[in-house]
Amino acid sequence: MASDPLSSSADDNGEPISSINVTPFVDVVLVLLVIFMVTAPLLMQDSFGINLPKASSSDKKLSTKLGVAITRQGQILLNGELASPELITSRVRQALATDPETQALISADADARHADVVRAIDLIKIAGMTHFAIQIDRQ
Repeated sequence: MASDPLSSSADDNGEPISSINVTPFVDVVLVLLVIFMVTAPLLMQDSFGINLPKASSSDKKLSTKLGVAITRQGQILLNGELASPELITSRVRQALATDPETQALISADADARHADVVRAIDLIKIAGMTHFAIQIDRQ
């Protein structure tokens, strides 16, 4: 019986192929990894659901190392993670020990209570940070 040239279940000697070529699979996985790495920071910023207040003037952008966000429910996020007051002060102190010029960018939802924003600023100042800015959306 003639062998089928399109059949891939056996090699030229008639033995079954026992190895799998994973190169195409690895290529696809690496492309997906790059796509997720590029898009993740863009998706994370909007996922917090923070609606920034509008202002017509703003200072120049700071090179921030700590991002503090206050949600409309009063939750405080530090670099995108929900944080307790103790965790915030310890992380701020760690950052200041590493670099005394560390700056924080405070992003509060436009519907957040003023008391919650003041509490977040107070936690940062208690930890020793003096350089921070409040993020806004330009009108």
